Amino acid sequence: MSQRRNYRAAIVGTGGIATAHANAVAASDGRAELVAVADVDLGRAKQFAGTWNVPRAHASLTDLLRQEQVDVVHLCTPPQLHAPQAVECLEAGVTALIEKPPTLSLAEFDTLIEAESRSTGHVATVLQHRFGTGALRLRRLQEAGELGRPLLATCVTQWYRDEAYYAVPWRGTWESEGGGPTMGHGIHQFDLLLSILGPWREVTAVAARQARSVDTEDVSMALVTFESGAVATVVNSVVSPRQTSELRFDYEHATVEVEHLYGYTDDDWTITPAPGHENVSDLWAQGHSTVPSSHEGWLAAVLDALDQGQAPPVTAGDTRRTMEFIAALYASAFTGERVRSGQITADSPFAQTMEGTGAPWEKVRNK
Repeated sequence: MSQRRNYRAAIVGTGGIATAHANAVAASDGRAELVAVADVDLGRAKQFAGTWNVPRAHASLTDLLRQEQVDVVHLCTPPQLHAPQAVECLEAGVTALIEKPPTLSLAEFDTLIEAESRSTGHVATVLQHRFGTGALRLRRLQEAGELGRPLLATCVTQWYRDEAYYAVPWRGTWESEGGGPTMGHGIHQFDLLLSILGPWREVTAVAARQARSVDTEDVSMALVTFESGAVATVVNSVVSPRQTSELRFDYEHATVEVEHLYGYTDDDWTITPAPGHENVSDLWAQGHSTVPSSHEGWLAAVLDALDQGQAPPVTAGDTRRTMEFIAALYASAFTGERVRSGQITADSPFAQTMEGTGAPWEKVRNK
């Protein structure tokens, strides 16, 4: 039987998302304790530390790791810092919990896998929607065969981000954010899609810069086939005034759907049984919960895994499959070709950067 430990945690980067991480630690029932924070803006770090009663604040991750004894570090910094900071944590034997997107490229993510192989620490990505009760129930019923074969799915992230949002210097560029809504917004929904439907086989995609004055796309769409034979559509947008996050799974025996925005509860899910399979509605209703999908549920799963001496979810292997999907989507969109799983090898330009051979709108501008 695994023994519950108490984990010393730190947060690096005290911007907006750091509050969700601090809330998750505070809600861990004493399993984790926030002992330090760090930010390049030391004044902001001290203010955050005061708000959350954290004993010490530092001006850098390097200072924090040198002066503190910590078990896990929550990396809430801009995307271009994730890889070097995660490697620094791993080299110190500390588990790195990385906000999405975990790295700027597939090649960069592979450096984390290599660093993890040499470390007593682990690396895991914050993709909290995998751990809401609705997603857990869906996986359980699917694995039990109650829903029949998955046939068709739709995955929609249609959000709205105006020009003021992109005034933050690191947003909207390949060099600092790694991509547009495919990387930084839709990843939550299609990661959940991939976690339900399993290995993907092929991607055919388009991406466009429709309305925002950014280097990256502001819209992408993909057609995906899975090893199971299921097919899916994936839409990612930051130009949609009516915002929504939607997933729909059509199985042989039922349609299962969720519609929310930034987090769901069981009340956001519906199930529609196929004729003759009305019993799946009763199975779905069992264990109804009002707990939202959140960083709290994700952190509880992380601590459970660490208690058992295992890599925390979402593991490096889990995340790599999602990152490879992103790279394949961009490769298909920018080359006009269908891209298969495993096709983005280390020497591919789309492994080195999600922009790969270059966005079509940049090619037009540079002519």
